[in-house]
Amino acid sequence: MRLIHLFTLIGILALSCSPNRESQNTHSTQDRDSSKLFERNNGMVLIPAGTFFMGTDDMESYPVERPAVKREVRSFWMDETEVTNAQFSKFVEETGYVTVAERVPDWEEMKKQLPPDTPKPSDEDMQPGSMVFSPPSKAVPLHDISQWWKWIIGANWKHPEGPGSGIEGKENHPVVHIAYEDAEAYADWAGKRLPTETEWEYAAKAGRERQRYSWGNEFRPSDNFMANTFQGDFPHENLAEDGFEGTAPVKSFEPNDFGLYDMIGNVWEMTSDWYDAIKMQRIAGNAPALDSAISKCYNPHNPYALEKVIKGGSFLCADDYCINYRPSARQGQDFESGTSNIGFRCVRDLE
Repeated sequence: MRLIHLFTLIGILALSCSPNRESQNTHSTQDRDSSKLFERNNGMVLIPAGTFFMGTDDMESYPVERPAVKREVRSFWMDETEVTNAQFSKFVEETGYVTVAERVPDWEEMKKQLPPDTPKPSDEDMQPGSMVFSPPSKAVPLHDISQWWKWIIGANWKHPEGPGSGIEGKENHPVVHIAYEDAEAYADWAGKRLPTETEWEYAAKAGRERQRYSWGNEFRPSDNFMANTFQGDFPHENLAEDGFEGTAPVKSFEPNDFGLYDMIGNVWEMTSDWYDAIKMQRIAGNAPALDSAISKCYNPHNPYALEKVIKGGSFLCADDYCINYRPSARQGQDFESGTSNIGFRCVRDLE
């Protein structure tokens, strides 16, 4: 991850994940494992073409998700899981690829996304590294995410918590600390691509576009945990009632109705779309089209950075802080950066 996050990440995440208490739903959902209804091939699932409502009209959401708009999607193949450490390791072994978090930051590129006259960091700070979730030992103000996000020199996909950590025994966990160009490089090697935001959300909703979650309207139907999220008092007290404090091995929870695993929780997932904070309003005709000649993306809280849309929430989403564990949830992520809770999966067009 680039050091740009020393300047921008605190403000970005503080605004995109603000304290919010989850409402109690009374609707029940029947468990339906229809994953075998869909064609599979080499770890991918064939997603059928269709129309759906993208976004949401549910007011227990964030403004960037509203309103719901009808969209049409063509059929495509999608990885049934997030890309794992084992899969990414094979890619690196065969290509010798070096991720962004393992490279010395380029100040000339960094300052393009920073306010004018931002001072250059010291040479001591300009070293390869990434942002790592580092929970405090006690309750802290939820508006100050610097209390639990730390820049760790030496943190990367092979060392998720920094020097001394590793991925041995975590081969089936999703790979993290991946920047957008890293994900694109993997996808090209695999003969795939990253999904669009529309494709990702359509696949995550799996025919339940008018329901709150990928599996229905109730967060824990029959008291079952349906995704890897945060239980306890965020960020200092993680009860890990779902069995995981951090990332979980892929396929640890039930698939959705398209047969896809971990579309919600575990790690945020990258899409190929540039982030636009009022995208849904534009599609609905309530705001003018984005002038791409001026900027590729739009985030009034982060006007200098170039961001890609990430979807699905992560193991850090909690009902007392960040309710992004829903298919319509969306936020922007600096395209040159990764964190310890962002990964990806790929798609492939029909031949």
